[in-house]
Amino acid sequence: MPVDWIWGLIGGLLIGTGGAVYLLANGRIMGASGIIGGLVDGTGRNTAAERLIFLAGVFLLPIVLNPFYRPFSTHASENIAVLIAAGLLVGVGTRIANGCTSGHGVCGISRLSLRGMVATVFYIMAGGLTVVLFRHILGVI
Repeated sequence: MPVDWIWGLIGGLLIGTGGAVYLLANGRIMGASGIIGGLVDGTGRNTAAERLIFLAGVFLLPIVLNPFYRPFSTHASENIAVLIAAGLLVGVGTRIANGCTSGHGVCGISRLSLRGMVATVFYIMAGGLTVVLFRHILGVI
């Protein structure tokens, strides 16, 4: 019996725990786009150390957990242009929505934020429509 779903559960628990710890320790929502954006545009200068520590954890935790992984397929496109376009579109969408999946989806929904719930519904719909368009209609991915 496949137990691949357990990795999604563990990942969700880790993200939720990270969001709770970040909120309790800093009194702010753990929105990854806001954390990175504050470093890029300079508005987060006075909290740069905690932002960098958070990002270091995001990059280092998979390395620490690597011995527990087994090979898997992500089904991501191997077309580098598609991956770059996807990254840029996600970045633009994050700016338009004034937040990302961690801020709106994880932290917003758990706080029963109407704004977070509405944003989550719209970015999930946009993602689904994008897959239908590019994979099933245009056959690009």
